[in-house]
Amino acid sequence: MSSERDARHAEIDLQDLVASSDTGSRNPTGPIGVFLAGLALVWSLFQLYISSDIPYALTDLLKINVIFNSDEARSVHLAFALSLAAFSYPLFKNSPRDRVPWYDWVLAVIGVACCLYLIVEKGNIAYRAGLPTTGDLIVSTFGLAVLMIATYRSLGLPLVIVASVFLVYVFFGDQPFIPEVIQWKGASYGKAMWHFWMQTEGVFGVALGVSASMVFLFVLFGSLLDKAGAGNYFIQVAFALLGHLRGGPAKAAVVSSAMTGLISGSSIANTVTTGTFTIPLMKRVGFPAEKAGAVEVASSVNGQIMPPVMGAAAFLMVEYVGVTYLDVVKHAILPASISYIALLYIVHLEALKSGMKGLPKPGPMRSGLQKLLGALTGFLSMAITAAVIYYGLGWTKQVFPDATFEAMVVLFLAVYVGLVALAARYPDLELDDPNAPVSVLPAAGPTLMTGLYYLVPIVVLVWNLMIERLSPGLSAYWATVALIFIQLTQDPLKALFRKSGDYAGAFRRGFASVIEGLIAGARNMIGIAVATGAAGIIVGTISLTGAHQVMGEFIEFLSGGNLMAMLVLVAIFSLILGMGLPTTANYIVVSSLMAAVVVDVGAQNGLLVPLIAVHLFVFYFGIMADVTPPVGLASFAAAAISGADPIKTGVTAFYYSLRTVALPFLFIFNTDLLLINVTAWEAVYVFVVATVAMMLFAAGTQGYFFARNKAWEAVALLLIAFTLFRPGFWLDLVAPPFHQEDPAKIVEFAEAEPSDDGMRIVVEGPSIKYADKTETITFLLPLGPKGAAGAERLKAQDLHVAVEDGVARLEEPFQPTSVPGSKLLDFDFYGDQPVRVVAIEVPTERIAKEVFYIPALLLLALVIMLQRRRTDVPAF
Repeated sequence: MSSERDARHAEIDLQDLVASSDTGSRNPTGPIGVFLAGLALVWSLFQLYISSDIPYALTDLLKINVIFNSDEARSVHLAFALSLAAFSYPLFKNSPRDRVPWYDWVLAVIGVACCLYLIVEKGNIAYRAGLPTTGDLIVSTFGLAVLMIATYRSLGLPLVIVASVFLVYVFFGDQPFIPEVIQWKGASYGKAMWHFWMQTEGVFGVALGVSASMVFLFVLFGSLLDKAGAGNYFIQVAFALLGHLRGGPAKAAVVSSAMTGLISGSSIANTVTTGTFTIPLMKRVGFPAEKAGAVEVASSVNGQIMPPVMGAAAFLMVEYVGVTYLDVVKHAILPASISYIALLYIVHLEALKSGMKGLPKPGPMRSGLQKLLGALTGFLSMAITAAVIYYGLGWTKQVFPDATFEAMVVLFLAVYVGLVALAARYPDLELDDPNAPVSVLPAAGPTLMTGLYYLVPIVVLVWNLMIERLSPGLSAYWATVALIFIQLTQDPLKALFRKSGDYAGAFRRGFASVIEGLIAGARNMIGIAVATGAAGIIVGTISLTGAHQVMGEFIEFLSGGNLMAMLVLVAIFSLILGMGLPTTANYIVVSSLMAAVVVDVGAQNGLLVPLIAVHLFVFYFGIMADVTPPVGLASFAAAAISGADPIKTGVTAFYYSLRTVALPFLFIFNTDLLLINVTAWEAVYVFVVATVAMMLFAAGTQGYFFARNKAWEAVALLLIAFTLFRPGFWLDLVAPPFHQEDPAKIVEFAEAEPSDDGMRIVVEGPSIKYADKTETITFLLPLGPKGAAGAERLKAQDLHVAVEDGVARLEEPFQPTSVPGSKLLDFDFYGDQPVRVVAIEVPTERIAKEVFYIPALLLLALVIMLQRRRTDVPAF
């Protein structure tokens, strides 16, 4: 009895942890509880309303404007978040959980009033731009105060502390207690408050706009999908397909966490959703408690780097990097996939080391050849299905160019009804008790068939994004509409096909799941919306003070200008800044401070890093804070399920996540991993090579390959992995990638460059900030189409060169947004020494870098041969 009571207490504590970090742990009863649920429901309905065409239709019908523009939508969005934060999250540990105290009502009303003030007074605010009234200052002050309180209660102290440090820097940046190297003149109270609250440079900036226009709908889509039963379906399918393999439950945990992470915005929620089921099953087949929890943490946190949602960071990258959403998905998909495959391999190695077996599977045992053929059949089925979806839907677009939407609706209904009819032939899935004795796994075929229709709204989402090329927000809207339709009709249709009657009861269950999903989606968004608002304080501080330049100079000073040391420091700073922050706020903070540092210091070292690579670099290290002790919240959640020590779980999870730590360094130097400027066939080649390399890296760090590694074998495996990832490193030692040409010939080189090619130039000159300091930077200058004279091509790109006595002197660029204008901000064009081009870098003709694969593969063959002699355990 005591063990059952302890288990119940542990489950209650776990639910409390998730609620306190994601949805709010206060659940009042009676009318107040109904009001709280109703408020969350209205928020979801409001977000669906502004995403649809309904406002435009109503405006035409009613002849009054009921359309919310972007600024107004942000204000209403934050108003809902602040009020729900006050009602859902207790302010103090001893605050009541079953009712809302009076002071939270006051805070909610103040927060809503301060947000809606921007809508009511929008005309007057625009008229007095930059000249705040006393009312403006009062509203801004109370608004920021309520936002900071909401941040504390929904996200904890870390983000409050970070935001407070930035606020202190804004007002007291010129005080003696601020180190002289980062001092600035400071801002007046009126200027700062106007900047933070009354315009779109601070709280109501890009981050909150992305939260209101895109993130909410994707979080809502994920919540509705889970309430519809897809979460349980994904877990069951993963176990049916993988549970019989060595360490099968752990492999199934990785796959189910990957599928859940596709739509989840929270590492902790992902850990608990799948971990409640997977961690006990991992322990059941022999995984120690720490390792079981660590596998779940590593796979759940990895869900935040997996497109399409990436913990909402994908949508923020669209705004911050200036690329399309599909570009973000394309660049992020390969590293995330490789990371998950490597984690599956790590689990396999752990199972080999411990001699684990899988769970019993129904039916006769299959030979190795049969397993291989089955796997190939599975992959071929997936490929054929994907091809049918892509080309089939593309065919409808060609045949019905003016009626594609109607054709899609008909096709959607036909496929959906057919798949529900198929599912109705099998009993509905029930979640297995993970603490029960070992039982036979469910049959893969029937399990797969019971929920194939859950993929239909996901197909709608992908179709709208990739074929129709709709915006992410509008794509999520239509996918959500499709999902709501499925929730309302799946049970009645099953009852119809099974001839079981009770259609009204089936419809009521579907309607209840929709309402629950809408409420849960809004409550899941509280922390994200508050986080994007609070992170706006940091972004606003940076735009007001130029703090990112100060941070860059500080890290440059610590690294001594060494590129690798700088990357390590940026990684450590990103990890520290990310501690305790949710994924969205984490990305905003680390990218605002760290991204420019990598670009600038890289350029000074001659490394031209694409901006998307830099943002992914800092993002990867920011989310590792969810794993790493002492603040790794996902590790604490997993430890609460496994009964293990949370610090040991976090350390083990970080060890398993070394592959995720290594990837950002690799794609900074080898942008092929991000599929930048590669063809489709090259992408396949890069994927295969990088996957093999990452598996070898995993084998080297885990101490086991075909047998337990000797020390030299582990080193050899890491060396082979590095060579496969970056063969260009060895080639650069043999022959430099560029040779320098006379800068006086810059005009001739500009004229000879092919169309749309760029020219690498090295610029040197006096610093505008520091006397007696010389700045050096390398950048790629685009030249546009060929045909014009060299001087004209340079001037068209805002690079003004005067060659005198062999010196290519530069004049100050006219356009701050041009490439030279943005790259040469730190140069003094009016000093005694000229700003000049000191070299033109031209690619060197070299052998193919892939030549270095040959010695690496020969060394790999040697390691495999020696290890196979020491073991008789099959590798798979």
